Order: sequence, then structure tokens, then C-alpha cells
Amino acid sequence: MEELLEAVRAFDGVHELAPAEGDGTPETVWGDHFFYYAPDGTVPARAQPYATIVTKDQPGDALSDLGPDGRWRVNIHVGRARYTELTGEDPGSGSAARDFSAADVVLPHPVYGTLGWVAVVNPGERTGAAVVALLREAHEDARRRAARRAGGVP
Repeated sequence: MEELLEAVRAFDGVHELAPAEGDGTPETVWGDHFFYYAPDGTVPARAQPYATIVTKDQPGDALSDLGPDGRWRVNIHVGRARYTELTGEDPGSGSAARDFSAADVVLPHPVYGTLGWVAVVNPGERTGAAVVALLREAHEDARRRAARRAGGVP
């Protein structure tokens, strides 16, 4: 995970939230990471993160089996068209039955796939480079959205 965190932290204008014990966040998100395009260092008021790394199952999101030590999942908003390219499915139709706990495989997000999110449990040799490329694409998409909101040219 450190290698992936280092890659994302190098993106221009990235803002990372990394909740931890004692910072006032709920224990359920300690150890997780949320990434925004925010060159001013402030979480945008009207934007969701473009990617997250989660380290544990959550209520309503336990299909990735993140309970065992060393398991984590990167989640990336890729949009509808890219989602279809990556999964072969229309995000609006819901995803086919599958093993969402499979590691090192690009899958629809088990909860937010219909919104154009993909997920990879423990990216490794098969998906590591693709995950970094998808994160860069998501970051650039977030940058363009921020520019549009600010009235700038994307």
C-alpha cells in the first residue's frame, strides 16, 4: 500500500485525508485514505473523493473480505464509459455475480459500481500499474471538474 500511496501523493494538487485515532473521526475510518483534487489543501465543499483506500469492511460493504490482516482495497471513480471498458458491464445495470474478495483483479465496486466506481483488493503484479494509471486518470478528471466549477478552462 505504501508504494501506491507514494504514487498518488506525487500527483499535482492532491489532498489526502488519512483519518487516525485522536483526530475526531470515527474509528471505522482510521487507517483509510481519501483523495481529492484540492491544490489549496482544503477538501472541496461540493466534491466527493475521486479515490479511496479502505482497510476494513464497513456495514453494508463487506463483500471484499477486508477483515484478515494485510487485506485492503483501492476504490477509484472511473466514470461510466471507462467502467464499461474495464468490466464489460453497463454501470446502470448492476454487476454480475462475482467474488468481490478476489485479490489483484479490477472489479466493479461492490457497493458503488453503479456510480462508475471500480475496486481492486490488494493490487499487485497483475493490476499495480493499471491501478496507478486509473488513479492518475481519476485525479485529472477531478482537476477538470474543479476547473469547470471555478469557471476556468478544463
